Amino acid sequence: MTMPNSTILGVLFDLDGTLVDTAPDLVAALNLALHDFDYPSVALEDVRDAASNGSLALITAAQPTLNAKRKAELQQALLTHYQRINGDHARLFDGITEVLHYLMDNGIAFGVVTNKAARFARPLLATLRLGQQPLIDYMSSIISGDTTTQGKPAAAPMLLAAQQLGCHAHNIIYIGDARRDLEAAQNSHMVGAIAMWGYIAADDNPTHWPHQVRFDKPQAIIDFMTQASVSHYA
Repeated sequence: MTMPNSTILGVLFDLDGTLVDTAPDLVAALNLALHDFDYPSVALEDVRDAASNGSLALITAAQPTLNAKRKAELQQALLTHYQRINGDHARLFDGITEVLHYLMDNGIAFGVVTNKAARFARPLLATLRLGQQPLIDYMSSIISGDTTTQGKPAAAPMLLAAQQLGCHAHNIIYIGDARRDLEAAQNSHMVGAIAMWGYIAADDNPTHWPHQVRFDKPQAIIDFMTQASVSHYA
């Protein structure tokens, strides 16, 4: 595990596939859309890895030979269904609750930078709970795909999140499960960490993504932060 060269004062997460397992909701919405157009449904595990790449990626995974017009129609149907069922089956990944409690107990600000639109991201975070309160209430920053004019891998949403956390970018670790997440961390001079429990496809090669840290499970985040503290990095 590589230690950063600067103090870690804040933690930012990608949403889908890193903080929250949203694939069950997304694939349920996908299957409702497929049913609307008389296409066969798909199994969750067959398209799960596409969930981190958005609704069009899910449509393409389910029906790769469709033309662009029909994919766009299916995408709109998926988004309509998803808005209705958003949060019904989504859950924090195992171990994430403990990570968030650790951050709060140690006064470490945290938040989310996602390419998911705010109309989906914020209601989802309001549905999930941490103790007695909605998860959204504990976050210092929530940056959605439409918060800034550019999404990840651009630096703009990352730097806005850093401003809201009250930290310099180089004092923040950003954890994500897609190449664009790690490129966004690199572009904004944050410490990039790969969430290996996320929606990483078999043909992805995350070792080639720009990163300083790789976490095989959420508990490793706590181990990392504890080690960083002992080493006077955090």
